[in-house]
Amino acid sequence: MGADLTYRAAIAAGRVALRALDLTVRSSGAERLPSSGPVVLASNHVSFPDFVFVGRALLGRRRLVRFMCRADIWDSPAGPALDAMRHVPVDRETPAAAYLTARRLLGAGEVVCVFPEAGISAAYVVRALMPGAVALARETGAPLVPVTVWGGQRLWPQKRALDAPFPKPVLTRGRTVDVRIGEPMTVAPDADLATATRALGARLHAGLEQLQRLPEHQPRPGEWAPWHPAHLGGDAVERAASFELDRMPRSAIDPTWGPGLANAAL
Repeated sequence: MGADLTYRAAIAAGRVALRALDLTVRSSGAERLPSSGPVVLASNHVSFPDFVFVGRALLGRRRLVRFMCRADIWDSPAGPALDAMRHVPVDRETPAAAYLTARRLLGAGEVVCVFPEAGISAAYVVRALMPGAVALARETGAPLVPVTVWGGQRLWPQKRALDAPFPKPVLTRGRTVDVRIGEPMTVAPDADLATATRALGARLHAGLEQLQRLPEHQPRPGEWAPWHPAHLGGDAVERAASFELDRMPRSAIDPTWGPGLANAAL
Protein backbone atom coordinates (compact mmCIF):
# COMPACT_ATOMS: atom_id res chain seq x y z
CA MET A 1 0.00 0.00 0.00
CA GLY A 2 2.84 2.40 0.84
CA ALA A 3 4.38 1.83 -2.58
CA ASP A 4 1.09 2.69 -4.26
CA LEU A 5 0.63 5.83 -2.15
CA THR A 6 4.13 7.05 -3.01
CA TYR A 7 3.54 6.23 -6.67
CA ARG A 8 0.25 8.10 -6.78
CA ALA A 9 1.87 11.12 -5.14
CA ALA A 10 4.56 11.02 -7.85
CA ILE A 11 1.85 10.83 -10.52
CA ALA A 12 0.15 13.90 -9.06
CA ALA A 13 3.46 15.78 -9.04
CA GLY A 14 4.06 14.74 -12.64
CA ARG A 15 0.70 16.13 -13.69
CA VAL A 16 1.58 19.47 -12.12
CA ALA A 17 4.91 19.53 -13.98
CA LEU A 18 3.26 18.69 -17.31
CA ARG A 19 0.73 21.48 -16.83
CA ALA A 20 3.47 23.93 -15.88
CA LEU A 21 5.25 23.14 -19.15
CA ASP A 22 1.99 23.17 -21.12
CA LEU A 23 3.17 19.76 -22.35
CA THR A 24 0.75 17.57 -24.27
CA VAL A 25 1.26 13.80 -24.00
CA ARG A 26 -0.77 12.06 -26.69
CA SER A 27 -1.17 8.31 -26.56
CA SER A 28 -2.72 5.53 -28.58
CA GLY A 29 -2.99 1.78 -28.21
CA ALA A 30 -3.26 1.73 -24.40
CA GLU A 31 -6.12 -0.75 -24.73
CA ARG A 32 -3.52 -3.28 -25.91
CA LEU A 33 -2.08 -3.45 -22.41
CA PRO A 34 -3.63 -6.49 -20.68
CA SER A 35 -5.83 -5.46 -17.77
CA SER A 36 -4.27 -8.02 -15.44
CA GLY A 37 -1.33 -10.38 -15.17
CA PRO A 38 2.37 -9.88 -15.89
CA VAL A 39 3.41 -7.70 -18.82
CA VAL A 40 6.84 -6.75 -20.17
CA LEU A 41 6.83 -3.33 -21.82
CA ALA A 42 9.80 -2.65 -24.11
CA SER A 43 10.16 1.04 -24.95
CA ASN A 44 12.55 2.95 -27.15
CA HIS A 45 14.42 5.75 -25.39
CA VAL A 46 14.85 9.31 -26.73
CA SER A 47 14.90 11.48 -23.60
CA PHE A 48 15.69 11.21 -19.91
CA PRO A 49 12.06 11.66 -18.73
CA ASP A 50 10.62 9.02 -21.11
CA PHE A 51 9.41 6.98 -18.14
CA VAL A 52 7.13 9.90 -17.19
CA PHE A 53 5.56 9.95 -20.65
CA VAL A 54 5.11 6.17 -20.87
CA GLY A 55 3.58 6.05 -17.41
CA ARG A 56 1.26 8.97 -18.25
CA ALA A 57 0.06 7.22 -21.42
CA LEU A 58 -1.00 4.16 -19.43
CA LEU A 59 -2.78 5.81 -16.50
CA GLY A 60 -6.18 4.99 -17.98
CA ARG A 61 -5.44 1.27 -17.65
CA ARG A 62 -5.20 1.68 -13.86
CA ARG A 63 -1.99 -0.33 -13.70
CA LEU A 64 1.19 0.95 -12.13
CA VAL A 65 4.35 0.34 -14.14
CA ARG A 66 7.62 -0.68 -12.49
CA PHE A 67 10.44 0.83 -14.54
CA MET A 68 13.94 -0.54 -14.96
CA CYS A 69 16.26 2.50 -14.76
CA ARG A 70 19.99 3.17 -14.61
CA ALA A 71 21.28 2.50 -11.13
CA ASP A 72 23.04 5.84 -10.61
CA ILE A 73 19.67 7.60 -10.39
CA TRP A 74 19.35 5.93 -6.98
CA ASP A 75 22.30 8.06 -5.82
CA SER A 76 20.12 11.16 -6.17
CA PRO A 77 17.59 12.43 -3.60
CA ALA A 78 14.93 10.51 -5.55
CA GLY A 79 16.44 7.15 -4.52
CA PRO A 80 14.14 6.39 -1.55
CA ALA A 81 11.04 7.24 -3.58
CA LEU A 82 12.19 5.01 -6.44
CA ASP A 83 12.60 2.16 -3.97
CA ALA A 84 9.17 2.85 -2.49
CA MET A 85 7.58 2.68 -5.96
CA ARG A 86 9.39 -0.62 -6.60
CA HIS A 87 11.28 0.56 -9.66
CA VAL A 88 14.34 -1.51 -10.52
CA PRO A 89 17.94 -0.17 -10.56
CA VAL A 90 20.04 -1.56 -13.42
CA ASP A 91 23.81 -1.70 -13.18
CA ARG A 92 25.02 -2.26 -16.74
CA GLU A 93 28.18 -3.93 -15.47
CA THR A 94 26.28 -6.46 -13.34
CA PRO A 95 22.69 -6.62 -14.66
CA ALA A 96 21.79 -10.04 -13.19
CA ALA A 97 20.35 -8.57 -9.98
CA ALA A 98 18.00 -6.29 -11.95
CA TYR A 99 16.88 -9.22 -14.09
CA LEU A 100 16.05 -11.31 -11.02
CA THR A 101 14.14 -8.43 -9.42
CA ALA A 102 12.14 -7.85 -12.61
CA ARG A 103 11.39 -11.55 -12.88
CA ARG A 104 10.11 -11.54 -9.31
CA LEU A 105 7.82 -8.58 -10.06
CA LEU A 106 6.44 -10.31 -13.13
CA GLY A 107 5.84 -13.42 -11.04
CA ALA A 108 3.66 -11.24 -8.81
CA GLY A 109 1.62 -10.10 -11.83
CA GLU A 110 3.21 -6.65 -12.22
CA VAL A 111 3.86 -4.57 -15.34
CA VAL A 112 7.60 -4.06 -15.86
CA CYS A 113 8.94 -1.55 -18.39
CA VAL A 114 12.38 -2.12 -19.91
CA PHE A 115 14.35 0.36 -22.03
CA PRO A 116 16.32 -2.26 -23.99
CA GLU A 117 18.52 0.34 -25.72
CA ALA A 118 20.11 0.87 -22.27
CA GLY A 119 20.52 4.54 -23.08
CA ILE A 120 19.74 7.18 -25.69
CA SER A 121 21.21 7.23 -29.17
CA ALA A 122 22.43 10.64 -30.33
CA ALA A 123 21.17 9.64 -33.79
CA TYR A 124 17.60 9.27 -32.49
CA VAL A 125 17.14 5.91 -34.15
CA VAL A 126 16.67 2.62 -32.30
CA ARG A 127 20.19 1.47 -31.50
CA ALA A 128 21.49 -1.98 -30.52
CA LEU A 129 19.25 -3.71 -27.98
CA MET A 130 19.99 -5.64 -24.84
CA PRO A 131 18.16 -9.00 -24.85
CA GLY A 132 16.81 -8.72 -21.30
CA ALA A 133 13.24 -7.71 -22.20
CA VAL A 134 12.87 -10.66 -24.55
CA ALA A 135 14.50 -12.99 -22.02
CA LEU A 136 12.02 -11.92 -19.33
CA ALA A 137 9.06 -12.51 -21.64
CA ARG A 138 10.45 -15.88 -22.71
CA GLU A 139 11.07 -17.10 -19.18
CA THR A 140 7.85 -15.84 -17.56
CA GLY A 141 5.41 -16.23 -20.45
CA ALA A 142 4.40 -12.56 -20.08
CA PRO A 143 3.36 -10.77 -23.28
CA LEU A 144 6.04 -8.45 -24.70
CA VAL A 145 4.47 -5.11 -25.61
CA PRO A 146 6.49 -2.67 -27.78
CA VAL A 147 6.18 1.01 -26.87
CA THR A 148 7.39 3.93 -28.97
CA VAL A 149 7.83 7.45 -27.65
CA TRP A 150 8.90 10.63 -29.45
CA GLY A 151 9.03 14.32 -28.58
CA GLY A 152 10.72 14.34 -25.19
CA GLN A 153 14.15 14.82 -26.79
CA ARG A 154 13.20 18.45 -27.43
CA LEU A 155 12.90 18.94 -23.68
CA TRP A 156 15.98 17.00 -22.62
CA PRO A 157 18.27 15.90 -25.47
CA GLN A 158 21.21 13.52 -25.63
CA LYS A 159 24.74 14.92 -25.90
CA ARG A 160 26.43 14.93 -29.30
CA ALA A 161 30.02 14.08 -28.29
CA LEU A 162 31.73 11.88 -25.71
CA ASP A 163 33.50 14.83 -24.10
CA ALA A 164 30.40 17.04 -24.03
CA PRO A 165 28.93 17.91 -20.62
CA PHE A 166 25.80 16.17 -19.42
CA PRO A 167 22.90 17.90 -21.21
CA LYS A 168 20.54 20.18 -19.36
CA PRO A 169 16.76 20.27 -19.87
CA VAL A 170 15.31 22.82 -22.29
CA LEU A 171 12.10 23.91 -20.60
CA THR A 172 10.28 25.32 -23.62
CA ARG A 173 6.53 25.35 -23.14
CA GLY A 174 3.94 23.91 -25.49
CA ARG A 175 5.75 20.80 -26.73
CA THR A 176 4.01 17.58 -27.76
CA VAL A 177 5.08 14.04 -26.90
CA ASP A 178 3.57 11.00 -28.59
CA VAL A 179 3.42 7.52 -27.07
CA ARG A 180 2.12 4.50 -28.97
CA ILE A 181 1.51 1.06 -27.53
CA GLY A 182 2.06 -1.68 -30.08
CA GLU A 183 0.54 -5.12 -30.54
CA PRO A 184 1.75 -7.60 -27.92
CA MET A 185 4.36 -10.11 -29.01
CA THR A 186 4.49 -13.70 -27.76
CA VAL A 187 7.96 -15.06 -27.07
CA ALA A 188 7.92 -18.85 -27.12
CA PRO A 189 9.83 -20.77 -24.43
CA ASP A 190 12.22 -22.09 -27.08
CA ALA A 191 12.62 -18.78 -28.96
CA ASP A 192 16.11 -17.69 -29.97
CA LEU A 193 16.94 -14.55 -27.96
CA ALA A 194 18.83 -12.81 -30.75
CA THR A 195 16.14 -13.48 -33.38
CA ALA A 196 13.32 -12.34 -31.11
CA THR A 197 15.26 -9.24 -30.04
CA ARG A 198 15.81 -8.30 -33.69
CA ALA A 199 12.07 -8.66 -34.28
CA LEU A 200 11.46 -6.32 -31.36
CA GLY A 201 14.01 -3.84 -32.72
CA ALA A 202 12.31 -3.80 -36.11
CA ARG A 203 8.95 -3.09 -34.52
CA LEU A 204 10.33 -0.33 -32.33
CA HIS A 205 12.07 1.33 -35.26
CA ALA A 206 9.00 1.15 -37.50
CA GLY A 207 6.83 2.65 -34.76
CA LEU A 208 9.37 5.38 -34.05
CA GLU A 209 9.61 6.45 -37.68
CA GLN A 210 5.82 6.69 -37.87
CA LEU A 211 5.89 9.20 -35.04
CA GLN A 212 8.93 11.06 -36.40
CA ARG A 213 7.18 11.57 -39.75
CA LEU A 214 4.11 13.22 -38.25
CA PRO A 215 3.81 16.83 -39.53
CA GLU A 216 3.81 18.31 -36.02
CA HIS A 217 7.19 16.71 -35.30
CA GLN A 218 8.91 18.05 -38.42
CA PRO A 219 11.56 20.80 -38.29
CA ARG A 220 10.60 24.12 -39.82
CA PRO A 221 12.20 24.93 -43.20
CA GLY A 222 15.80 25.96 -42.61
CA GLU A 223 15.65 25.18 -38.87
CA TRP A 224 18.72 23.57 -37.29
CA ALA A 225 17.22 20.46 -35.73
CA PRO A 226 19.73 18.42 -33.66
CA TRP A 227 16.67 16.74 -32.11
CA HIS A 228 15.54 15.13 -35.40
CA PRO A 229 17.24 12.17 -37.14
CA ALA A 230 19.56 12.95 -40.04
CA HIS A 231 18.03 10.37 -42.39
CA LEU A 232 14.69 12.19 -42.08
CA GLY A 233 16.13 15.64 -42.74
CA GLY A 234 17.22 16.66 -39.25
CA ASP A 235 20.63 17.51 -37.82
CA ALA A 236 21.08 14.76 -35.23
CA VAL A 237 24.36 12.87 -35.18
CA GLU A 238 24.65 10.54 -38.18
CA ARG A 239 23.90 6.96 -37.24
CA ALA A 240 27.37 5.62 -38.06
CA ALA A 241 29.00 8.34 -35.94
CA SER A 242 26.63 7.64 -33.06
CA PHE A 243 27.94 4.08 -32.59
CA GLU A 244 31.01 5.41 -30.75
CA LEU A 245 28.76 7.37 -28.42
CA ASP A 246 26.47 4.38 -27.81
CA ARG A 247 29.20 2.21 -26.24
CA MET A 248 26.92 -0.81 -26.02
CA PRO A 249 27.94 -3.91 -24.02
CA ARG A 250 29.11 -6.98 -25.94
CA SER A 251 25.87 -8.77 -25.13
CA ALA A 252 23.82 -6.20 -27.09
CA ILE A 253 22.16 -7.38 -30.31
CA ASP A 254 23.41 -5.38 -33.29
CA PRO A 255 20.60 -3.74 -35.30
CA THR A 256 19.18 -5.21 -38.48
CA TRP A 257 16.69 -2.33 -38.62
CA GLY A 258 16.80 1.36 -39.38
CA PRO A 259 18.33 3.62 -42.07
CA GLY A 260 20.65 1.75 -44.39
CA LEU A 261 19.65 -1.64 -43.01
CA ALA A 262 17.18 -4.18 -44.26
CA ASN A 263 14.57 -4.45 -41.46
CA ALA A 264 14.94 -8.16 -42.03
CA ALA A 265 13.27 -9.03 -38.76
CA LEU A 266 9.90 -7.45 -39.62
